[in-house]
Amino acid sequence: MTLSDLDDLLAARHSCRAFRADPVPRADIERIVSTARRVPSWCNAQPWQLVITSGAETDAFRAALMEEVQRGTAKPDLGFPSGYSGVYQDRRRTCGWALYEAVGVEKGDRAGSAAQMMKNFSLFDAPHCAIVSSPAELGGYGAMDCGGFVTAFTLAAQALGVATIPQAAVASYAPFLHRYFGIGEDRLILCAISFGYSDTGHPANAFRTERAPLAEFVEWRG
Repeated sequence: MTLSDLDDLLAARHSCRAFRADPVPRADIERIVSTARRVPSWCNAQPWQLVITSGAETDAFRAALMEEVQRGTAKPDLGFPSGYSGVYQDRRRTCGWALYEAVGVEKGDRAGSAAQMMKNFSLFDAPHCAIVSSPAELGGYGAMDCGGFVTAFTLAAQALGVATIPQAAVASYAPFLHRYFGIGEDRLILCAISFGYSDTGHPANAFRTERAPLAEFVEWRG
C-alpha cells in the first residue's frame, strides 16, 4: 500500500446520508471492526466498546429512537461544543448549506431543514448502526482514542465498499441509549456509526466537503 492509496481511500470516503436496505454480510462487518481495532491508543488501553445492530434490531432501535426524540430531551454524556466561531463556524455553515442545497432545502425553510435534521434519528435508513462508548474514567483521552477507532472504522468500511456516517446527534440522547442497550453508567456514549451500502442516486449523497489547505492549520518551526 502506498501513500497515494491511502489518500485515494480518504478522498473516496464521505458521510453517507441515504442508504440502501441491503444488509452488509456479518463477515465483512467483522473484518471492518478487526481492522479498526489496530489503531493506537494511550497505553494500549483500547477503550472502545461497540454495540452493533442488524436487521430487525436496527429497525426496532430506529423506531424507539425516533419516539424518544419526539418526547425526550437531548442530554449527551460528553458535552457538546459550547460554540463555533471564526473559520470553524464558516466551515460548519458551508457544509450545512451544501447539504441543504443538494436536497432542495432553501434558506429560510425551517420545516425543510428540521425534516432533514430528523433523518439523523432514522439513521438515514441504514441497515446497521454501531454505538461507540468509552470508559468514563478515561475522560477526554479515552474519547480521543475512540476517535481514532471511528476514523479507522470508516476507512476500513470504505475499502470494502461500505458507506458510513459517524453521528454525534444519536449520542445526544445518551440516557436513552444507556437504557435501551444496557450500557453501564461507567461508560461515556460518544457517537453512533450508521453504515450500509450507499444509495448513490440520492441527492443527499451528491455533494462533498472540502479540506483546508495546510497554511490554515500548520505552523512550521525550523
